Amino acid sequence: MATIAPTDFEPIAPPSKLLALTEVPRALAEWGALPWAAPLLAAAPRGDGHSVLVLPGFLTTDASTGTLRRYLARLGYDVHAWELGRNLGPRAIGREGEHLVARLQAVHDLTGNTVSLVGWSLGGIMARLVAAKIPAAVRQVVTLGSPFTGNPGATNVRRTYEFMTGQRMDDPHTRAQIEEAGARCGVPSTAIYTKADGIVAWQNCREEEGPVSENIEVRGSHCGLGVNAAAMYAVADRLAQPEGAWQPFRAEGWKKWLYP
Repeated sequence: MATIAPTDFEPIAPPSKLLALTEVPRALAEWGALPWAAPLLAAAPRGDGHSVLVLPGFLTTDASTGTLRRYLARLGYDVHAWELGRNLGPRAIGREGEHLVARLQAVHDLTGNTVSLVGWSLGGIMARLVAAKIPAAVRQVVTLGSPFTGNPGATNVRRTYEFMTGQRMDDPHTRAQIEEAGARCGVPSTAIYTKADGIVAWQNCREEEGPVSENIEVRGSHCGLGVNAAAMYAVADRLAQPEGAWQPFRAEGWKKWLYP
């Protein structure tokens, strides 16, 4: 995967305004469809009890990941919220991500075992950043609609992001962090994305596939990824991979069942 040059971003356009305007109703529909997908979700592999730290998206809190965390807990994982309040970028995790690093280290120290990171949108970028800083504490990274590569300006919330976080996209420090997040994690990583994303360009949410990295496409909205049945199943399947014996995802059965 080509890293981002220090002076130029890739020429990728933001999603259409129509997709952006339909984000909320589409997300609500995905949440409402969960009961119908219960048989699929129940068929996901059981967890082995290892710790999972779930990071929320931009402007959201741990409340937004409640459905996903409860689901993973029912599968047998030791699930943890990020406990850093509202996700306001560096205002939440620190300029160098030090608060999130400390949170990850605390979860790691509870068991002495590696921790899986699941990050939604901005939370996924942060997950990749902290995985690069302390890879020895991380088992794997799973991102949901996280624009960690390409052009970070290809989003319909750029101005809101810069205003709320105080972090400008064209700042050299920001660019360095984007490049760090876009590089290989050093641990197994899965990027889950949707081409119907109305918030960020889906092209930015993919990575170069390799022996321990992959991309999984689902149908849905950006704001609904945390309650999207296909995405939830994919997260569960990836977390169930034995440590040190990672295998690529196989979509044939569940995707045909969910999207006939």
